[in-house]
Amino acid sequence: GCGLSGRPDETKYDYRLKSRIEDIESFIKDLKLTGKIDLILHDWGGMIGAAYALRDPDKINSITLMNTAAFFPPDGDMKIPLRLKMIRNKGLFAETAVLGFNLFAKSALYMASYKGLSDDVKKGLIAPYNSWKNRIAVLKFVQDIPLYENDPSYGIVKSIDDNLHRLSKIPMLICWGKHDFVFTEKYLYEWRKRFPDAEIHLFENAGHYVLEDEPEKVSFTVKDFLKRRHATVSR
Repeated sequence: GCGLSGRPDETKYDYRLKSRIEDIESFIKDLKLTGKIDLILHDWGGMIGAAYALRDPDKINSITLMNTAAFFPPDGDMKIPLRLKMIRNKGLFAETAVLGFNLFAKSALYMASYKGLSDDVKKGLIAPYNSWKNRIAVLKFVQDIPLYENDPSYGIVKSIDDNLHRLSKIPMLICWGKHDFVFTEKYLYEWRKRFPDAEIHLFENAGHYVLEDEPEKVSFTVKDFLKRRHATVSR
């Protein structure tokens, strides 16, 4: 439902975390990849990718994380930014704001980048969400953020959170944009606490869209990490 992927309606797809995990598992299976794989994860992808890795850690060569989480909000603080809270909890308002006026995608153009995006990049990022129907995935993924035990995806996130330590032997790179209004530095500290051996790079002039703010630096860092990882594996 995001980008230029298919947009099934809710009668055919539930847009829940469980389905997202099944999607990536099916996708990787269809690719018929041989050998271990490297996961590069951002935002909701951190939760999805971590869940996939936990199903078979031996398949994973390395994990690269960018401004994401695979655990509940640190320190038991089950709060999310007001903008997300309004979309998550206010059904009619959320439908009007997200599906009708595309406010979530539009606000991200200005809030997720620290340096600011060019007009061409803004147009490209928002282009896929040009109608009510094409915005359904944006609404549903925010509404699926689990904070309480009765939330549909709570059990899955709890399982990921509880078992994340099983990935501790997998080489990990963390590229983090410092100025993120959702995944603040307390999330980075939590990653550091759980994975003290992770290679961490904090980008001082980047926000949530760390790849947009520092494309050359982040790309170089990731490529260098993967090159070193594969050199180690091939020995």
